[in-house]
Amino acid sequence: MAGDESVFLRAKDRKYKGLTEDEQKEWSGPFYFIQAADPQLGLMKAWRIGDCDSGGDEWTEEVQLTKQAVQAINKLQPRPRFLVLCGDLVHAMPGVKAVFSGHYHRNAGGCYDGLDMVVSSAVGCQLGDDAHGVRVVVVTKDDIIHRYHSLDQLTQRGMDEDLKKLLV
Repeated sequence: MAGDESVFLRAKDRKYKGLTEDEQKEWSGPFYFIQAADPQLGLMKAWRIGDCDSGGDEWTEEVQLTKQAVQAINKLQPRPRFLVLCGDLVHAMPGVKAVFSGHYHRNAGGCYDGLDMVVSSAVGCQLGDDAHGVRVVVVTKDDIIHRYHSLDQLTQRGMDEDLKKLLV
């Protein structure tokens, strides 16, 4: 990732600086990217104790390995063009009240046994009637409050005031 510019500031106006069609349509020589998979937080303890259904309540080992991977990748020269993370992100979710996901390209979800499954619609291509947007998730000591905001709403008014008040 070239220059001192933060990688998170390179995405703007539905484009990612350095990876636009105009900049990439002509072959400019070899490059590489990193493909990582399955940090699967919680699996190592579950596997070790032989309880893969409910034994993944500790993530320490996987978090350390993930940090090691990030540090190693950040030291690579030349820098990779990008990183793709595939596979299972978590195996077990100790104390988790909600799981947030996408891929359905519309808002959906449900609740089972005290665990909320929240599916957020897409920033990009919509397959339902939802507006292009993002989900704002506020985490307080006692609760998780989330609401889908259209990109137009977020741009013009920001997040809902009642959500802001929870942050003070």
